[in-house]
Order: sequence, then structure tokens, then C-alpha cells
Amino acid sequence: MKLFVSEGNPHCLKVLAALEETGVQCDVQYVNHEERVVPYLSRPALPALLLPSGLYLFSSNAICRYMFEVSGQESSELCNQWLEWEATDFQPALLQALHMAVLQGKGSEAPKVLQGLLNYLDQSLSKGITPYLTGEVVSVSDVVLWAALYPVLSDSSLALGERKFVKAWFDRVAGMHSCKSAAQKVLQGKGLQGMKSYMQRQPAPQSSQCRDTQPCNSSPAEDEEGERVVSEEEMEAAVLTWRKGLNTCPFTTDRQHPILPQEGKRNILVTSALPYVNNVPHLGNIIGCVLSADVFSRYGRLRDWNLLFVCGTDEYGTATENKAREEGLTPQQICDKYHAVHSSIYKWFQIDFDFFGRTTTEKQTEIAQNIFWRLHKHDFLVEETVEQLRCENCKRFLADRFVEGTCPHCSYPEARGDQCDKCGRLINAVELREPQCKVCRQTPVIRSSKHLFLDLPKLETQLEQWLDKSTGTGDWTANAKQITRSWLRDGLKPRCITRDLQWGTPVPHPDFKEKVFYVWFDAPIGYLSITANYTDKWEKWWKNPHQVELYNFMAKDNVPFHSVVFPCSLLGAQDNYTLVNHLVATEYLNYEDTKFSKSRGVGVFGDMAKDTGIPSDVWRFYLLYVRPEGQDSAFSWADMALKNNSELLNNLGNFINRAGMFVTKFFEGCVPAMELQQEDKKLLALVGWELQQYIQLMDKVKIRDALKHILNISRHGNQYIQINEPWKKIKGGDTERQRAGTVTGVSVNIACLLSVMLLPYMPTVSQTIRDQFNAPNSCINTMLEGTGTFVCVLSAGHRIGTVSPLFQKLEVDQIEALKKRFGGQQPEDEPPKKKMTAQSAASTQSATKPAPAAAAGVAAVNGVDPEKAQQLTQAVTEQGEKVRALKAQKAEKAVITAEVAKLLDLKKQLALAEGKSPEPAPQKGKKK
Repeated sequence: MKLFVSEGNPHCLKVLAALEETGVQCDVQYVNHEERVVPYLSRPALPALLLPSGLYLFSSNAICRYMFEVSGQESSELCNQWLEWEATDFQPALLQALHMAVLQGKGSEAPKVLQGLLNYLDQSLSKGITPYLTGEVVSVSDVVLWAALYPVLSDSSLALGERKFVKAWFDRVAGMHSCKSAAQKVLQGKGLQGMKSYMQRQPAPQSSQCRDTQPCNSSPAEDEEGERVVSEEEMEAAVLTWRKGLNTCPFTTDRQHPILPQEGKRNILVTSALPYVNNVPHLGNIIGCVLSADVFSRYGRLRDWNLLFVCGTDEYGTATENKAREEGLTPQQICDKYHAVHSSIYKWFQIDFDFFGRTTTEKQTEIAQNIFWRLHKHDFLVEETVEQLRCENCKRFLADRFVEGTCPHCSYPEARGDQCDKCGRLINAVELREPQCKVCRQTPVIRSSKHLFLDLPKLETQLEQWLDKSTGTGDWTANAKQITRSWLRDGLKPRCITRDLQWGTPVPHPDFKEKVFYVWFDAPIGYLSITANYTDKWEKWWKNPHQVELYNFMAKDNVPFHSVVFPCSLLGAQDNYTLVNHLVATEYLNYEDTKFSKSRGVGVFGDMAKDTGIPSDVWRFYLLYVRPEGQDSAFSWADMALKNNSELLNNLGNFINRAGMFVTKFFEGCVPAMELQQEDKKLLALVGWELQQYIQLMDKVKIRDALKHILNISRHGNQYIQINEPWKKIKGGDTERQRAGTVTGVSVNIACLLSVMLLPYMPTVSQTIRDQFNAPNSCINTMLEGTGTFVCVLSAGHRIGTVSPLFQKLEVDQIEALKKRFGGQQPEDEPPKKKMTAQSAASTQSATKPAPAAAAGVAAVNGVDPEKAQQLTQAVTEQGEKVRALKAQKAEKAVITAEVAKLLDLKKQLALAEGKSPEPAPQKGKKK
């Protein structure tokens, strides 16, 4: 199970307390308030619980009830009554009180809203003879009601009056470890102010609004019951902006190199995690690092930020040595070959680096060795003799990435020698259970070797002080903060920075001259050396923390090295280095329902995308549409076709093409005069609001969410055209012809705005739109000024160019062929499982698998059928989850009864398959 929560959300206080109190095993992931976790909901709903069956619970009370039931604590009728009262009576009043206290500064008035309800609770508790709401032990109703009351009863500024029975009960529950822990995690000791960010995203409460079964986690703009209400003031403001006209200074796409920080400008340094040179990047690598960074960089340039975007290939390490051995080349030749492959792929995807370099350079050696000596000088390096795994068959010490085994922490069978991908814990390779050399599959032996370590514990205080400031003022993604917190919580340990290899940056210390720097220490320094190869004034970027903002883009597995380890290297060097201000990490992008695998031919890799015949802009659009911002997502051919055909072709492309064709067909290629009516002003305000949301989200690097506002604008435009029917009005009298002209003129101007907003996402399509409309370049920097400026770009009389369709339909047979082509090997073609050589697999099979006749005999004994029992065990588990979920959601009794009957039947079948009696064992008397 996986529980999604957000800081400052009072509903999340309930579920975290319930989780700790019940001890249910469940992963917890912190996300932003606006994160849309539940895939079939169009609005945010937090907290949310992903069940093993794939179902979601997104009512906080239902989640709490579910957790208590899973732990064996059924809800009594009295307990359910309290939960119903909390949801229907107490929550609406509580939200109103919180809104007044947190957002309106009316803390003195807020208690009045709750007086009657608190009196009722106090009277009810006064009549009871048990310490808790429903009995002698804590129930789900105690946890839920305590969490609801916690924000107001724990804040001394709210004069709620003395109610001794409420206070005694509240203090009793609040004293439990589970509740203390949950309160600290959600509100972090900030009281009501810790909820401010969450409350600002909620609609203003009204009487009897907001039942807990429908959490208020959506903004007013996302109300699907009807479109956003626009005020007269907003319409008039939109018209004034519309009439402002264009900037006199045209936008220029030519950048003067080298780009250096400038006084009075916002100086942004953007890095994308350095891709390892010997791997061809797949779609997940591309969206996680370079594409996300490219979109943000393009946007930043449109905003007139002074921005430098650098990246390059990470080229040192054992993987390169092995690849060279496989291909019969030197490591340098391998690096040269694959650096060109990477460059070609990124060029096709239109990744607009200012400089794309590499780490096998003299600058890398010079800067890495300088940082090393400064760490040595300041006593942040320690020497230790360590045990390492050595493969006697390959005759060398094994780098971490070439050892695989069972994780000592979570027992994941494919943990790497440095980190477990499942639990995220760091590992020393010698700690792995059943280790294997990934090259030859032999078991390595342990040998001793002397190495240098970065003394992370000695730097921990400095690191924490810097992290508090950076995470508090910068835009760090929720997963980046969570992963970093978990590292610090576990305590930092010295980290080895040297390796017994040949291909790497040499360690300059005479006692370690046979060694090279470990890649995790060496590779991030590549950001500096790549910039140094771009300009000899690189220190103006990298030793200028007061003038430069640093954005790091990466996938979540790279977070610890960018948030803890590399910053410690730079802090310890004590050379005024620029440290990361904004750490932007994605989750993982999977391929269909599995992982990308080059060896098995599963998934689309960068060098294959251009062979599909699908334009790179469409690839960019879809990858950004499913960008894994708050949780893992998956590339799907069927979904890609759906999004292309619905969002690009029928929505965006349809609107822009129709607007242009009306000008060509009805007005001889010239934009008609526009006389704005109330309906037009309303549209301008709606479009202006979407533009503002787009800018706010892009400023915060919410790239996927910002894209939705582009598509919203074209939806507004299509609706506007459909309602006004200019193709009919053009055939009417002067008034109707004038109306057709206004609708057409407004529409082509919206199309110009869309071309600007699309530029970071689909640069070629963006340019094509502006070319078709002969739009002036100055429209680019005008539209994204300040909080957004939707002006009339194409005034009456402007002559447009030739209009043609922007997108093509992706046909079913085309998509099916591509899905088959990139689907990889069929199960019968798959190689033997890891951790087993072909020979050992064969011998194991022959030793353990009985002959068909014997197998049949075994299955027949006592009616035992192991294979069927395994299938039924899974079915019983899934049906049990379904029943518990229905109970937690308070489904109709008839529905629950039917599902319970199915569960009992499955359990009988399982008993028979296991050779047991299907009749239940006699029950012992239940404890009271």
C-alpha cells in the first residue's frame, strides 16, 4: 500500500496518526497540495491511499477506518456515528473557523463558529464512563476527532473556553506517540500557520459545505460543474491589457556567448543530471532530466532571465571500461562514440543546451583535484582500510554498479552495490546477501584495500544549516525534501571517494596514486568543469552564490548525491561555491506496465524515437503531459495516440486551424476589425486567468500542470467559436458580419498567445503557428511579462500567411505496430532470471522439477493443487482488500454482503486446494 499526504493538510493529520497507531505496513509519500494522485479524478484529492488491488481511497475518514480494520479493529455502531458526526456536522464548521483564523486574521471570531459543536461533544463525554469515545481503548473515532480538533485546541490564540471533559479526553489522545508524531510531520510545530499554504488553495467555505467524504482539495478554478465566474472588474482589466499593444523591443532568439551573470538581472544556472555515456537514454531518462530542464530553460529565456543551461556526458568509471572491452575499443574511443550518440539524440529532441560537454577533460581533473586538496587541507578527509568485493574470475575489484545481491534492509533481490532501488537505502557492497558479479555471475570474494573517505558527519551541522535555508526559500520538489530528510534522519556516515580503477580522474595524493576518484564524488564536479570548458570565467557562475540561482534537474534516485553528498564536498572546500537553490526531481516513468530494458528490447530509447515517424514535438508533448511530477507514471502507446488525437488534433490544432482559416476564407487573409462585447471581454478575462496560472506554475517548475492551462485556453476558444458560429454569421447582415469578424479576430490573437505558451514545450509547432500568422517576434516577450499580459498582437488589417494543419492523426494500426515493435521478447524468449547462470538454472530445474507423471501424482495426493492454491491465495487477498475497502467507504449492506460471500467461497476453494477441510474451525469465545 502507498499513502500520499501533504504537509499542512489537516486531513493528512488523521491518516498519519491512524497509520502509526495501527502499525499497518504502508509506504508514505509526501506530495504537493495540488498533486493529482488519483488518476481518475481531475482535481487534487489528498490524502489518498493506493490499495494493493489498485483501488484508491481518498476520504480521510475512510482511510482511517480501513487501517483500523486491516489491523483487526472493526468499527462499532457508536464509532461509525461519531465518524458521521465529524464529517457532516463538525467539518463544515471547522473549515469555516480555520478559514477565518488562518486567512482572514479573525482568530477572535473563529471560536464562535465551533461553540455549539464543542458543547455537544463535552456533554457527550460527560455522560460516558470510559476514557475514550467508544470504550476502554482508542478507536478510529478518537483518532479522527482528535486530529480534526488538534489545529484549534492546540493553538492558545483561539479562546475556545474551558470544557473539562473535552480537554481531558483530548489530552489523553494527544499524549499518544502516534498523535504526537503525526502532528509534528504535518504541521511541523507551526500551529495554524503551518496550514496556511493548504488553506490558500481551498475555496471560501459556505454553510453546510464540504463533507469529509468529498475533501475540499480543489481550487475554485477547477470546479467542473461550471466554468469559472468572472467579475466585471476582471473583464475591464482584461480589456485594458488587451489594448496595451506590443513591446517596442523585439524578442531575439540569438544568444550572445559566453553568457555570464549580470548586475540587476535574475541570473539562473540550470543543470541537468549528467547522463552516463555508455547507455543510450530511454524516454524515462529524457523526461526526468534533459527535457524537463530544457522546458524550464526555454521558459526562463522567454521571461527575460539571464539563464545558462549546461549538461554533458558522465564518462569515467567501470561501466565505460566494460563497454570498451565488449566492443574492442579503448575507454576514450567508447566515450567519443557514445558522446556523439547522446548529442544526436538530444539534438533531435530539440534540447537547447547552451553547452553540452563531457567529464573526460583536463578541466575536470584540475577542478576535482583542487576540491580534493581543499577538503584535505580543512581536514574533511579520513583514511580507512575497507573490505571490497573482488571478482577473481574477472581479476579486479568490482565497482558498486557491477555487484548485485539481496538488500540487507528490505530483502529486495536485485539491489545494487551502492543503493537499493526499492527501499532507497545506501548500501556497502559487502553488506549484500548472495552477491554476484554482474559481468560473469560468479560470487566475488572480500579483499582489503586502503581508501579515502569524505567525513560527512563532520560536515553535518553545516549541511543542515544550509539545507534549512535552501529548502525554505527555494523550490524543492516534495520527493527531494523527503529523500533528503530520510538521509539526515538516519545519520550521515563517512563516504568513500576513491576506487581501485584505471579509468577515472587520478587521485593526486602520493599514497593513493594507483587509485581514481569514485564516480559519485567526481561526476557532479562535471557541472563545474563543463562550464569551465564553456567559458574561462566559469567562477562567475560557480563561485557567486549571492548573484546566481542554481536549478538542478534529475530523477529521484539522484537526489541524495545532489542534496547531501555534493553540497558537503563544496561546503568542505570552503571556496564560496554556488550551491543548489532549487532541486527538481521527478519520479520514474515506466514503459506500459513494465520497465524499460535495452537488452530485452522493451521500450523506446532515444535513438529509436525518430524512426517511428512521429515528430519530436509530439514526443515532447506527450512525455511532458505524463511527466512523473508527484508519482510514477507510465508511457502508453494507446494513451499517446489518445492525447495526440484528442488534445493536439481535435482541441489545440482544431482551434488554431479554424481561426486561421476563417481569416483566409472570410476576410481575404486580413484580420478583421474587432468590436468587443460582454462575451468577448469575459473570454479575454478567462484566457488571461489561464495565462496567469501558467506563469505561476512554470515559475514553480510545475511543468506538467502548466501544460493543462494551455489546453484549457484552446478549449475556451473552441467553445467560443462553436457558440458564435462565425461561418453562419458571415452570411448575414452587417451586424452579424461584424460579429463574425470580432470572433475571428479574437480567435487568431488567442492562437498567437498559444504559440508563445507552447514554445517551451513544442518549439517547432510554436514557430510554425507564428509563421502561419505572420506574428511579430515581439509577441513572445510581451505575453509573458509580469504575471501575464494577453495583448492584441494581430490588429485589424494584419495580413496572415498560409494556414495549414499542425498535427496528424495517429491511426490504430500504426500504434499497434509500434507497440508490438517495442514490446520486447515474449515470455518464452526471455533469458534466465538474474542470479542464475544458464547452467545452474538447468541443473536446478532438473533437480527440483518432477517428471510430468510424478507431478500429477503429487497434485493428486489429498486433492492438493499447489499451483491452484497459489492463484487462490492471491484471489483471497484481493477480495479481502475489496471487502475492507467497501466497509471503509460505508457501501450499502447488500453490496458488502455479496462481496463477503464471494470471499468466503474463495477461502473454501483455497482450503480444498491446500488439502484442508473447507469447514471453519470451531471458534473460541470472543474477548469482551
